[in-house]
Amino acid sequence: MDIATLVINRDIDPQHRPDFEARVRSLEELGFAGIAMPDSQSLWPEMYVQMSIMAMATERVTLWPATTNPLTRHPAVSASAIASIDQLAGPGPDGAGRVWFNLGSGDSAVYNLGLQGARLAATREYIIAMKDLYLKGEATWQGDRIRLTWPSRRVPIYLTAEGPKTLQLAGELADGVLVGNGLQPEVVADALENIAIGARRAGRDPSEVDVWWFVKWNMDDDRARAVHEARMTLTASANHAFRFTLEGKHIPDELKDPIRRLQDQYVFSEHEAHGESMRNAELVTELGLMDYLSERFTICGPPADFTKKLTELSALGVNKVLMAFFGETDRDAKHERLATEVLPQLPASSPATT
Repeated sequence: MDIATLVINRDIDPQHRPDFEARVRSLEELGFAGIAMPDSQSLWPEMYVQMSIMAMATERVTLWPATTNPLTRHPAVSASAIASIDQLAGPGPDGAGRVWFNLGSGDSAVYNLGLQGARLAATREYIIAMKDLYLKGEATWQGDRIRLTWPSRRVPIYLTAEGPKTLQLAGELADGVLVGNGLQPEVVADALENIAIGARRAGRDPSEVDVWWFVKWNMDDDRARAVHEARMTLTASANHAFRFTLEGKHIPDELKDPIRRLQDQYVFSEHEAHGESMRNAELVTELGLMDYLSERFTICGPPADFTKKLTELSALGVNKVLMAFFGETDRDAKHERLATEVLPQLPASSPATT
């Protein structure tokens, strides 16, 4: 399996920047296939500045946003920014570029500005505009002609998707997709089928779509402790993955009302923040959603649980996984355990069945 990791970093001042550089170099040396960086200007330093540091500190790993959005950045600005990171990073060992662009509807980056997540039509227009900018040097965006003439290479465009329509859009238009709607067998099969529907609608071979899966994790020999540390991110997953509709997302009927109440009470200023008294951490327990959401969106527990779950997922066609750490303690040690105790036990990748 190909395992990438997500990093969240809060300090890039001269005192802390060497630690950040050392951290991403260490993740590369541990054998992770890629490193992703979230885009949320209200919570963390500028993503493209941090990706520049990552590009100069690494030589092999792929680098990509997880995830940016169509609302806070003009498509020409995004296309130029990610092409700059691509140029700065240079090619990987295989001679190909090692930078991707990854787009979603928008989460904390837009809701902390009082905006709403982008609708499907806006996302479609954004992807088409970026592709045209790379291929033609100009595009139509919201009725205007826009230009981008300097990049010499088209950066691959990925789409983070959860619902059926967005998964189909990814299959239709994107080079790849980051699937974020869960890990149960029926959810995996449904996601692969929707990606294939979109690809076939566009006359594409579904195997052309590079499919990655988003998994949140926390490693601890005590599973209950691992889940407890990560409970605030369970709330975040439910709030985002089920935002526009609960239909078609394989949610048990008895949990739909608690999930709606969770979404109504979600605190975006606390997005992914640890702390016993944080409202988002309390919600998942109060509403009785801890077990369901931890099973659907995370792998938490000892290394043997990771090996078992990832091996089961591989049998379902899940062979490329972005692992996002949301524990509260021992971050670096847990990454090392993941790399040394789990990755060597995983099966070799095989093409996903769509």
